[in-house]
Amino acid sequence: MLTIRNIALATTAPLVLAVAGIAHPHGLSRSTASDWTQLHIVLLPVFPLLTVGLLVPLWHRPRPGLAGFATVVAWAGAFGYAAFYTGLDAVAGIAAGTAVEHVGATADLGPVKRPLYDTGEMLGQVGVYALIGAIAATAVALFPKHGVRILPGTLVLLGAGWSFVDSHIFWPRGVWTMFGFALGFALLAWGTADSGPTGTDDKASRRQRC
Repeated sequence: MLTIRNIALATTAPLVLAVAGIAHPHGLSRSTASDWTQLHIVLLPVFPLLTVGLLVPLWHRPRPGLAGFATVVAWAGAFGYAAFYTGLDAVAGIAAGTAVEHVGATADLGPVKRPLYDTGEMLGQVGVYALIGAIAATAVALFPKHGVRILPGTLVLLGAGWSFVDSHIFWPRGVWTMFGFALGFALLAWGTADSGPTGTDDKASRRQRC
């Protein structure tokens, strides 16, 4: 039951984002501006929750040694993603949609959208690279206890992260990227379930009992 709960926690956000990606307007114009803005407002708290898929298996990780350091790096990367990708959502999503919706009917939309897109793209890429770093650090933190069981999920997540750099959640690749995150997080939750402490974790457990 614990594994099922962890998988549900880890996969909810990417699945919600995948569904949202199917409904996401393919471009920002005067006719789509309102939907564009409202969707990004709704998704503002959802994008940061993508990191729950890493935080669930990292919970109560050991402090000493390389695994502990990697855990700190993973948490920092998750925070970096949440902060900077929220910037993308706010600038290229909410701000750009609002600007286009209220610009004059005869105005050229290019100069209105382009600076916001460029700034948002920069913020989003910083956030996604931080997420990729968090995925790699999570693998380092989990490997001493769970071994090769974490590798399938890690590889899927790294592939999804690389696709996420420029796919956002746009159909079709962005949607499949979100499904990739959901699969990777599910595999990682499965790989970290029902595995007894070994190595560094076992030593830490013995010290705590003493």
